[in-house]
Amino acid sequence: MDEILFTAEEGMDKALDFMKHEFSSVRTGKASPALVEGIEVDAYGSVMKLKQLALISTPEPRLIVIQPFDASTIKPIEKAINESKIGITPSVDGKLIRLPVPELSEERRKDLVKTLKNMAEETRVRMRAARRHAMETAKKMQKEGGLTEDDLKSAETQIQKLTDKFVADVDAQLTSKEGDIMKI
Repeated sequence: MDEILFTAEEGMDKALDFMKHEFSSVRTGKASPALVEGIEVDAYGSVMKLKQLALISTPEPRLIVIQPFDASTIKPIEKAINESKIGITPSVDGKLIRLPVPELSEERRKDLVKTLKNMAEETRVRMRAARRHAMETAKKMQKEGGLTEDDLKSAETQIQKLTDKFVADVDAQLTSKEGDIMKI
């Protein structure tokens, strides 16, 4: 029984962590290295994450500075940023790439909130799938004689409480990120 709960919790925790990572890449109007570090760059004959190719810093609240470890990767990095969906045009300054983060318009803020809500819903779907898998496993154990009827009811209650806790966490994360984006 503990194993079923552990597996369900692990699945829900992974879904929540993935959502948090996805949320960090959504722009809030202030500069953050998380906005660009996951961009994939075609360099050295393979695809690499930007954070593997350069030092990313935010010297000012509205500026991201990318300093490639190797100057030959400036053009591929610039191309990757232009092709990404972050909506910021890079400015190459010698061996640095500057990304000025513009103010978000009201319309753009609303689009970002819709995107966040979709990400949160995808996470809830993953959590419900983990719950369903745990419930099916518990029912299978009960049919095989590993759990009594009372144990099954108890397991279902515990699985549902776990799911409710994680869904509440998703909602809290969404509300917090929404507040960051809508703040002017």
